[in-house]
Amino acid sequence: MSQSASQSSGIAGRYASALFDLALADKKLPVVEKDLKRFNTLLEGSEDLNRLVNSPVFSTDDQVRAIGGVLDKAKITGLVGNFMRVVAQNRRAFAMPQMLGAFLKLLAEHRGEETAQVTVAAALKPAQNKELKAALKSVVGKDVDLQISIDPSLLGGMIVKVGSRQIDTSLRTKLLSLKLALKEVG
Repeated sequence: MSQSASQSSGIAGRYASALFDLALADKKLPVVEKDLKRFNTLLEGSEDLNRLVNSPVFSTDDQVRAIGGVLDKAKITGLVGNFMRVVAQNRRAFAMPQMLGAFLKLLAEHRGEETAQVTVAAALKPAQNKELKAALKSVVGKDVDLQISIDPSLLGGMIVKVGSRQIDTSLRTKLLSLKLALKEVG
């Protein structure tokens, strides 16, 4: 097992480490990354799939069958398909999003990159992505892998987390600060 993988903790970390080691040994890191991101997109886009994954009400067989059906429909096979089925069989489906995050972190470490979690109000254009990566690289000193999520409640701006640092330039936070300042004055 890789050294950084052995430092991972928790269910998500252990499962992600195992998948990372298998993908590395089989030289399938790019394929596994692509399939995991596709599955995560499906998970984020479907309330029903989210409910199935997170609810303890569904039996193991129901979860395995349903997740297997989603994987078949999305044509996610091989290592990731088998991995997701094992995760569901072991009643760990609720940790799938965290497993993806832990896997991507291991992958970024392997590539010598830093992972930045970016939350934006609306999707970024390719030029904005490139500019953000360049700005973060100048601060961090490494290539940066962006994990972008969209939260319309930010109204504008973004929240960037790199390691233990967080920069919040969202309009929502600025408005909340202004509201607090106005309460102190009045």
